[in-house]
Amino acid sequence: MNPRTAWIISPGQVGMKAQCRGIAEALGLDYAFKDIRFRFPWTWLPEPALVANPFPKLAPDSPDLAEPWPDVVITLGSRCAPIGVAMKRRSAGRVTAIHVQKPGVPVEWLDAVVAPWHDGLRGANVIETVAALHHVTPAKLEAARAQWMPAFAHLKRPLVAVMLGGSNGWRRFRMTAAAVRNLADNLAKLARSGCGIALTPSRRTDPHATVTLRTVVASLGGYAWDGQGENPYLGMLACADGVVVTEDSVSMTSEALSTGKPVFVAELEGRSGRIAAFQAEMQRKGYTRPFAGEFAVWRYTPPDDTARAAGLLRSRFGWG
Repeated sequence: MNPRTAWIISPGQVGMKAQCRGIAEALGLDYAFKDIRFRFPWTWLPEPALVANPFPKLAPDSPDLAEPWPDVVITLGSRCAPIGVAMKRRSAGRVTAIHVQKPGVPVEWLDAVVAPWHDGLRGANVIETVAALHHVTPAKLEAARAQWMPAFAHLKRPLVAVMLGGSNGWRRFRMTAAAVRNLADNLAKLARSGCGIALTPSRRTDPHATVTLRTVVASLGGYAWDGQGENPYLGMLACADGVVVTEDSVSMTSEALSTGKPVFVAELEGRSGRIAAFQAEMQRKGYTRPFAGEFAVWRYTPPDDTARAAGLLRSRFGWG
């Protein structure tokens, strides 16, 4: 039997696509990404108003969303949820509409919503997760370990992978100069204790912060990805003995937790209520600890929300 087809519709941010990719792969779907943008002034309309006829409101450089429809549509981003609802309705229910995180429409308009507990959603079709969905699996980590271990063999042990996020809005977390200095000081303290360091930035990392921290890590005898060639992100997760992530990213924290290794969270300036609640809960459950330039080892059972959510979706829809 051919696998079910799926469209993954989101604004295209790497973290968003990674979450949807994770659930699509766990469900065994044959998926394609559809990164979309809305045209002005439709970007200012409330999400429920987009359900009736959302497709003409997309920007000209958005991909074509037309029949034949896929079997499944997975959306992420509150303004993308109406597209899934519209596809479900236009196909007379033949398209199964799944939304990841909090939608901008009533949850009962969708077939299923997979959302983290800190979104505060309730409903018969809501699947609540502890951490974010992701596509990191033991098999992928093992393959990445074999690929990248030679590149990190010269670094000291224990090896700590440092995953940089970045600012995510002026009212939320900000990677300020002071936050960068504090992280640099803690990395220096970590190196003085005998740890090796491997660092990679993300697309959201401020260029000045990237240059500063690359320079610091190089001076400490560590490894810092220069942006050329394949990003060693997965290899660093696989090969490291512990992971430091900046507190702005639920996705990076969740992916780091999938390894079962110690995960340290580095503070930034600012605050986001939802993300702060998530990070506080991860510490309360004993998954993570604040990063203060010291290495420690502790044990926990990694949360496996992606596989659990996929199992619940299969049961809900009768997918074998």
